[in-house]
Amino acid sequence: MKIIYWISTIAICIIMLYSAQMYFFNTEMVHGFFKSFNYPTYIVIPLAIAKVLGVIAILTNKIKWIKEWAYAGFFFDLILAILAHYYAGHPLGLSAYAIIILIVSYTIGKKIRP
Repeated sequence: MKIIYWISTIAICIIMLYSAQMYFFNTEMVHGFFKSFNYPTYIVIPLAIAKVLGVIAILTNKIKWIKEWAYAGFFFDLILAILAHYYAGHPLGLSAYAIIILIVSYTIGKKIRP
């Protein structure tokens, strides 16, 4: 179980960090995506910062309620990404897989990382 937990947790952290770096370094491209999804563009950088902080909260596991909020934030972020891509007619891609990985990480983590 610990191996599955760590594989899924590292995978979701890599996905979120990849997303955050896209938001930081390809901001104009991401702004274009957000505009096409009818999402406000002013949340791009704050969302990238939140993703980095969420990864830190999950990996350090120091403050339990912050870790719970990080998982919740990732969950809502991924649900909104899936819906945005679906309604835009795009393939669901990484977001659909990431939600499964996130759920695996969270549920197993509740059992092995109190």
